[in-house]
Amino acid sequence: MSSSSYGAVLRTPGAARLFGAALIGRLSYGTVPLSLLLAVTATTGSYARAGWVMAVFSTVSVLLFPARAGLVDRHGPRRALPPMAAGYAVVLVGLAVVTWRSGAPYPVLLVLAAAAGVFAPPLGPVTRAQWSRLVTEPELRRRAYSLDTVAEELLYVTGPLLAGVLASAARPAVGLVLSAALVLGGTLTLAVSMPREEVSTGVNSTADRAGSRGLLSRARQPLAAAAGAGAGLGAFSLLAVVFAGRHGRDADVAWVEAALAAGSAVGGLALGAVNWRAAAGNRLTALTAALGAALALAALAPSLPVLAVIAAFAGLAVAPTLTTAYLLTDEIAPPEQRTRAGAWVNTAFNAGSSVSTALVGLLVSRIPLTVCLLLAAIPVLAALAAAAPPRRRAGGVAVAES
Repeated sequence: MSSSSYGAVLRTPGAARLFGAALIGRLSYGTVPLSLLLAVTATTGSYARAGWVMAVFSTVSVLLFPARAGLVDRHGPRRALPPMAAGYAVVLVGLAVVTWRSGAPYPVLLVLAAAAGVFAPPLGPVTRAQWSRLVTEPELRRRAYSLDTVAEELLYVTGPLLAGVLASAARPAVGLVLSAALVLGGTLTLAVSMPREEVSTGVNSTADRAGSRGLLSRARQPLAAAAGAGAGLGAFSLLAVVFAGRHGRDADVAWVEAALAAGSAVGGLALGAVNWRAAAGNRLTALTAALGAALALAALAPSLPVLAVIAAFAGLAVAPTLTTAYLLTDEIAPPEQRTRAGAWVNTAFNAGSSVSTALVGLLVSRIPLTVCLLLAAIPVLAALAAAAPPRRRAGGVAVAES
């Protein structure tokens, strides 16, 4: 059933080219973090400095993500994406050059990391916005979003592996050069595959800001769900490392992460393959509750294998939760704000993950690990209080979702 469903998605005119180009460009986001971390560590000899460089890159990228997506909505992918990709690629090559040998000036690394965060193109939101235009039938669109989310998660698994191989076989800076080539090639191919009528939307800046505020208000449920999921998973990932260290070796956490990723892939594919009767808002409520409950069970794990099994169950809800959040936000957003709407979901997820990881890092040495694992579920469950299913647009009129 699932093969025919996903095959129908890829047989949609223009879908295969969109999907292929997006995967190439987005693979860069899987290879950059580890490559940059290893390259900075090698040139400075300091994990602390490497951590700060990564923090600057991530913070700037996350904070400016909606703004870059807004430029795409305003000017169209054909016009907005190539300059971003070119700037991002140039900065990555610059980072590769300065980290090729030891002794790179630390302030230069911080400036280049910030510049990379400024230019990083919003390929995920752009791709999902294009799925909405290519695939108009609701069930098929759900499968397209599921396929997209699962593929993106797999890229974040294979990307670090590729970066690690390059760092071992050559040097970490080579991974930065590869990342630049991937993002430039994939983004340019993606941009030229867009319909020419998407070049400009002609959005007035004042109306644009007002529309953004209205969008954030209407999309409170999917944004809260994404932030809660990011917070819960960010905390769980750090706590799993601590758990593994106390029950064996730190490296054993890889089994927990693999179980979480495998469960997420299965759940994401199932979401697209099954015909669901429940409305998107109701599905999101149920999935968020399931994810929170599964993470809470981690507090009862007596051993690493049991924690891995619980992680696999939690993973079953991860991709479906994010996919449904994207779908619901897409339903709520007017066509001229779809890219930005997807970017806000990304931003909510990443912001939740960053904040929770920092807080858990402070708590884990002060309170029992079991209590910390239980606390990791709280932001996910708290997202259920965000609101009843939001109002969505139907024929230009906002109506309550049934």
